[in-house]
Amino acid sequence: MPHHPTAVTRRQGLKTAAIAAVTVPFFGAQESTATTEAPAPATIAERGSRGRGGRLDVMTFNVRFASDTGTHSWPVRRPVMRELLRAAQPHVIGAQEVLYQQLRDIEADLGPHYDWIGTGRGGGSKDEFMAVIYDTRRMAPIEFDHFWLSDTPYTIASNTWGADWLRMVTWVHFRDLQVEGQEFYVLNTHLDNVSQYARKRSVRLIGERMAEFDRSLPVVVTGDFNVPAHRNSVYDEMLDLGLVDVWDAAEERGELFGTFHGYKPLVPDGKRIDWILATPGVKAHRAWIDTFSRDGQFPSDHLPVQATLTLG
Repeated sequence: MPHHPTAVTRRQGLKTAAIAAVTVPFFGAQESTATTEAPAPATIAERGSRGRGGRLDVMTFNVRFASDTGTHSWPVRRPVMRELLRAAQPHVIGAQEVLYQQLRDIEADLGPHYDWIGTGRGGGSKDEFMAVIYDTRRMAPIEFDHFWLSDTPYTIASNTWGADWLRMVTWVHFRDLQVEGQEFYVLNTHLDNVSQYARKRSVRLIGERMAEFDRSLPVVVTGDFNVPAHRNSVYDEMLDLGLVDVWDAAEERGELFGTFHGYKPLVPDGKRIDWILATPGVKAHRAWIDTFSRDGQFPSDHLPVQATLTLG
């Protein structure tokens, strides 16, 4: 699979990936219904099982871009975000809408064992990232790439389908440091909020790129898809790529809420537009939506969706 270099902005993980590339050939290239006081007992129990049996804790989170002013500015939200992420400590986060300085802040708040891979959708350090944040104690990148959701996917900042915003994908091929011989892919994206045509073309392109992955390896897809699960053909087409909705497949799941709340009261049984999908061999033990807030302040205008998986 050809590797297409793009303008990448990241920190130590780029060095890590370069080292991994030398030693491993490229292929051609917790439910937290947390209260405002503490994580719910289910979350604590789930955290207690981290690392047993090779289970992998995954989160998808539209963190909302940083703003310096207003009721929900990043300086106001950051302490709440820090508390949520430190409680959850997922092994991997597919983060959408995150800006470069936010990534630096989140990395600092999570602690020294986290790193990230990503680039701004406009190229370089500007604009929003579809970053993959990961626990370096659990996984190491082997290769990674970015592509834009357009007819020219390896042209930085390209947009040919009438999407309201630039849209892109970041994917990473990881080695699992805990499970011998286990490798897997994480693909993170954010589909357009306006154009159904752009969303459908995006799904087709994602499928084409996934077909170039090593098909013997599991794939985990995270993203804000801007359409509700089970209520839009884009959802069906994502499943037609050979993916399974982890929320539906989970042996146990938490209460359903609309994952975009816009800082308004949460909506039970609302629209779930943020998804974790996976190839069929991946076993989903638990899936949940984290409703943590502190003194009425949420860390983002979206709720993070989380899952505990065994890659198989």
